Amino acid sequence: QLRLVESGGGSVQSGESLTLSCVASGSSLDEHATAWFRAAPGKETWGVSEREGVACTSNDGFTDIYGPNYGRFSVSRDMDKKTMTLQMNNLKPGDSGTYYCAVELAPTGWCGARPTGWRYWGRGTKVTVSE
Repeated sequence: QLRLVESGGGSVQSGESLTLSCVASGSSLDEHATAWFRAAPGKETWGVSEREGVACTSNDGFTDIYGPNYGRFSVSRDMDKKTMTLQMNNLKPGDSGTYYCAVELAPTGWCGARPTGWRYWGRGTKVTVSE
């Protein structure tokens, strides 16, 4: 059973940076796509469908950074160490929320922007950005 654990969240000021990590265990990540999603403050308990996509990397290494995150966020991963990283720069109050990593065994090139397409999730790490 694949398990994911996020870390690195915290409270920062607007303009600062955070690096989130996700470590997988229990299974290889070969042929898996990986992603980061965010639940807005207060919506952490609303279910997977309420999470919005932050970034995604397909199993052949193509990365998509979504919308307002483009240019400020970047992702990396080490498939041998089964570790994923989300680097967030120039953070804004609107970036606050709980960040989740997700993993899915996927066809080559697949990167699902909708959270309901992902089967494996971590429990999240909370990020708070204040003015």
